[in-house]
Amino acid sequence: MTDRRLHAAIVDAVLVGVSLLDVWVHVDDDEPLRLAFSVGASLSLLLRRRLPLLTFLLTLPAILLSDAIFAGLAALYTLGSLSRHRFLLGLCVAAYTICDISSWPSPELDLSDTSTLITLGYTGATAAAAVFLGQLVQTRSDLSLRLTEISEARDHERMLTDQTVLAKERAQLAREMHDVVSHQVSLIAVRAGALQVGSRDTEVKEAAATIRGLSVQTLEELRHMVGVLRASGGRPTELTPQPSLADLQQLIDGSGIEAELRTDLPNGLSPAVQRAIYRTVQEALTNVRKHAPGAAATVSIRHEGGTVRTTVVNTAPTRPGLPLPSAQYGLIGLHQRAALLGGSVTSGPTADGGYALHLELPAEGRA
Repeated sequence: MTDRRLHAAIVDAVLVGVSLLDVWVHVDDDEPLRLAFSVGASLSLLLRRRLPLLTFLLTLPAILLSDAIFAGLAALYTLGSLSRHRFLLGLCVAAYTICDISSWPSPELDLSDTSTLITLGYTGATAAAAVFLGQLVQTRSDLSLRLTEISEARDHERMLTDQTVLAKERAQLAREMHDVVSHQVSLIAVRAGALQVGSRDTEVKEAAATIRGLSVQTLEELRHMVGVLRASGGRPTELTPQPSLADLQQLIDGSGIEAELRTDLPNGLSPAVQRAIYRTVQEALTNVRKHAPGAAATVSIRHEGGTVRTTVVNTAPTRPGLPLPSAQYGLIGLHQRAALLGGSVTSGPTADGGYALHLELPAEGRA
């Protein structure tokens, strides 16, 4: 904006300077009245952007009394570039033409003379050219503005198209989760419940109860996620229920493995840090259950110098693991979640054949 104002000020100064030079060439010093009107017309160009019609009217006396016409032409051009009233512009062209071909205070206007008609046509064409040039600049500015509006409209349309495609994909994903995944998890819960009721073995009953409880919890999370996906751009909603450190013991008790929780965390940790710790422990216990059958685990969470350190260590498995499918998305998600909070996740085997996962987070977090 500052550069534009500076450019406008320079242009105005140049126009005033050229107009004063025109006055110096065509007006003698011994004609104070003509000199005063001509200089006044030149200085009035400083008002041309804010008051274009008044500026033109102020230049008419100089055109009528002298041959200094540059100020009048500049005022006509400015009026043509700012005004959309063609009738008014026509009147201004006519006024300029009449004032220019008149010799005041002794006007000599003989329309029967061919030379007068030629002069009239030439003067009128000159005034009309200034107006046409101003109109051309106005049209160019309007066209540029229109192109900008069209470009913005296309960007908006493209954004709406992308949102529509995304909404369709989310709806399709929600249908798949509801019709396939939720159905299968429901069957697991039903079968586990039947096994719990029908079996007489205590260990089998406990295992079936654990499976049924986890299945029910998974169904609740799936229903929540399906609702979020079907919202498709509505009010922001968390993708899963919001667990906290208070839920850790329940998570460990329902993990189906022998695990111990050791923690000395203070109160007041941010919800984002608590969720990250919970999800890390959840993923680690899931991996122990999948890849290290019969192993025991220890969950240690401590706060040291503004850093929260979470460690999940499991012993070596006591029996071979089942070949379960895994895409490693769980660990990838943990790394991404930790990075968003300004922390890190490391994992690897231990010397005794077990496995360890370490999470370090700033106590305040960045999210």
